Amino acid sequence: MELELMPRCRWTVAVLVVVFAAACASDRGAPRQERFTGDFDAIRERGRIRFLAPSISTTGIPRGRTPLQAERRLAGFFAELRGLEPEWVWVEEYSDLIPALQDGRGDVIVANYTATPERRERIEFSAPFVRVREVIVSNINSAPIATSADLENRTISVRRSSAFWSTVDSLAREFPSINLIPAPETSDTEELLYRVSQGDLDVTVADDLMVQVVRSYLPKLRIDMELGAERDIAWGVRPDNTSLRDTLDAFMAQLRPEDDRPDRYVADLPGIREHKVLRVLTRNNPTSYFVWRGHILGFEHDLMANFAKSQGLKVEFVVAPTRVALFTWLLDGLGDVVAAGITIADTTERLLSYTRSYNRVVEMIVTDSADTALTELADLAGRTIAVRFSSVHWATAARLQQQGIDVKVVQVPEDMETEGILHGVATGEYDLAIADSHILDMELTWRDDIRGAFAVTDTVDHGWITRPGDTELHDALNAYLDSVVRGEFYNITKRKYFGNPRSSRSYVTDRTTRTGVLSPYDDLIRSYSARYDFDWILITAQMYEESKFNPTARSFAGAVGLMQLMPQTAKGFGFDSLEVPAVSIHAGTQYLRHVWNLLDDVPDDTERMWFALASYNAGLGHINDARRLAEQEGLDPNVWFGNVAEIAPLLQRRSIHRQFQYGYCRCNEPVAYVRKIRNRHRAYAEVESR
Repeated sequence: MELELMPRCRWTVAVLVVVFAAACASDRGAPRQERFTGDFDAIRERGRIRFLAPSISTTGIPRGRTPLQAERRLAGFFAELRGLEPEWVWVEEYSDLIPALQDGRGDVIVANYTATPERRERIEFSAPFVRVREVIVSNINSAPIATSADLENRTISVRRSSAFWSTVDSLAREFPSINLIPAPETSDTEELLYRVSQGDLDVTVADDLMVQVVRSYLPKLRIDMELGAERDIAWGVRPDNTSLRDTLDAFMAQLRPEDDRPDRYVADLPGIREHKVLRVLTRNNPTSYFVWRGHILGFEHDLMANFAKSQGLKVEFVVAPTRVALFTWLLDGLGDVVAAGITIADTTERLLSYTRSYNRVVEMIVTDSADTALTELADLAGRTIAVRFSSVHWATAARLQQQGIDVKVVQVPEDMETEGILHGVATGEYDLAIADSHILDMELTWRDDIRGAFAVTDTVDHGWITRPGDTELHDALNAYLDSVVRGEFYNITKRKYFGNPRSSRSYVTDRTTRTGVLSPYDDLIRSYSARYDFDWILITAQMYEESKFNPTARSFAGAVGLMQLMPQTAKGFGFDSLEVPAVSIHAGTQYLRHVWNLLDDVPDDTERMWFALASYNAGLGHINDARRLAEQEGLDPNVWFGNVAEIAPLLQRRSIHRQFQYGYCRCNEPVAYVRKIRNRHRAYAEVESR
């Protein structure tokens, strides 16, 4: 029996992970037929890496967004991170993959490929991309299959070259009445699942992860029974390409929790309740989840912690290394829900299940604050936008190009969050960026060197994400959002993080210029600065930066008073009632002296003060990490401006901060903090000298 092939588009837009800027046909240029078998060093010299994948007919059937799509995106990310140009080499049939690899027509097999013992005899495999189980799949209108015996007189269709063939062949030997039909080698698993859902095929075998995703748009599929133990899905390389394999293994290690946590499981809400913990996949950034002066904060964090509490669950936040890892980790059972400010995709393009909207934003073009000429779309001609390839902003930039606007788009590293890109705009590293409006608003609460030029989208919605089959969790999240969005808790939480965008500041107030009085608290500042041997004008500049001389100021994180100390920190030094100016000034200067004393390895007193101020803002541990990073990069770890201040913002990148003790640091903030205090101190000193 020969199966009729249904045509389809092989290369589709991977929603959630990325929106491709190019059309399907752009990836299907004629492959180069060269023969090359070099290892990774030779690949780097060539500047490109060839990924082998099966080429299948290219029009028609409804398609979802399968794990294979995400796997191919990861291959592109691997190439990007290694500075290589990805090249896709398409073979006619699945059975051609290993011969093509051995013949030197490609470097890596990326094809949702199971690392079976038979294949391991011919090629090497990387560490697994994901682990799966084989399952029997049939149509919901057919008789259910509870045991192997129920397969008697049923017809099973799989490719002979697939990992499933040996499994079903063994079943057919045990039960001779099973009718085993080889599927065409040009037909992939998703094609066969579609055929089963339409009733054209009786039974097939597939990976459980693939079926779980495909069922979200082919609801007539039924998983009947599991077959055997877990198997590895991995990338194939030639046996003598050991350096390439090791490099791939290192990349795969970044996609999983560093401790290879044993609690990998897929569970809906009842199973989550059995574990008593809700695992929330998120990103370490100032809108989702971050640590600020010892406190765990974030808009997503607060909403999710409240949801978990409403369900009687503890909450565990699992920080993924990249945006794409949020989705692969969810599918792999390393988390239960994604909460990271993700834009809800169009209904027809969904890979996973979105909740209802809980936040609405617009996408903004962001430029340097001095760039006043950029006011409308036409002004983008000749400019360059910096975007992560996995971001929805990439698709926005692509649409601008499709509208005929002569704007260039450059990729930034995948582990760089939006605020890192905005910092690059401020410093001149990047020309323009696209940012969601709430992120831009938060950045503008502490910096004035960038501005939002104009919106490039209508309002877009953010939602949380679950696996397609986790319907009870999905429904519970929607019910929670129905009850809290626009309510008191939600409004307070949103205002806490996004409700106070800062207006521009002048460095010297009119009152200072007129009277020479720097603040209402000059006498107190002089007194406590003298006690702790500090320049009182510098402390005044710091106070303005902290509170703008407002004694009742309270930050979104709970810092209080003129010097913006956390109450817990102040209590550790014996202080309470931080709203009282004398108490706050005394506590702040004493704490600054404490930090100063811990920096006794900085020989120059002026430099030591800059480091002390940076530590006051971000924490001594993070600043010492930045000093160690500066030393590694050949900079002076004892000089702030032009040295440590230049390198510190790199601690936002996972590839960098994971090497240091205190991890992620939003270190562009202390850099700006110290710079502004220095500049204000200079202005104040000039006024005081008159």
